[in-house]
Amino acid sequence: MPETKNSRVAQADADPMFIERWSPRALSPEPLSEKEIMALFEAARWAPSAYNDQPWLFRYAATEAELKQFRNILMERNLLWAGKAPFLAFLFARRKFNHNGQPNNWAVFDTGAAWMSLALQARKMGLYAHAMAGIKKEEAYRILDVSEEDYEAVIGIAVGRYGDPQLLPENELVREKYNMRRDISDIAVKGLKKTE
Repeated sequence: MPETKNSRVAQADADPMFIERWSPRALSPEPLSEKEIMALFEAARWAPSAYNDQPWLFRYAATEAELKQFRNILMERNLLWAGKAPFLAFLFARRKFNHNGQPNNWAVFDTGAAWMSLALQARKMGLYAHAMAGIKKEEAYRILDVSEEDYEAVIGIAVGRYGDPQLLPENELVREKYNMRRDISDIAVKGLKKTE
């Protein structure tokens, strides 16, 4: 299935993998192999973290029986498209450091690095990863039996090959395109210039 044309224009010389990564909703239900799944997690495993604590925890499903349960954690709008994905995961950040039990104020930041590693690995493999804020966190803790005291539920993730966008609901089809980014000057300010 051909994917949407990438109309993004880089403002500086960055590796194309960053400009070409996007989060489509039209995911094929074709299953991922165990080898593909393990490659995604191997990439995430090598993400940097404070004190090398690696506070991330991925809980994932790749069989229909597991996916059925995981879909109960998705908000309705995400369920409309992500419910067809062959792989769903929920990403948690451990609240305390392993080595001393103290609060880890960088856990969510580090967990975000693991997500990005997984997303870029997916693209290298011809797959697409789409992160979702629209999850039912209480259900994630309950269904996946993850301690809310020990972990913060961060995002849901759908991964798959690109599918047929015409199968998306109309309100999602209009969003099925590469989006743009703010100008570099809006996100990177040199020196002591005052920011708004």
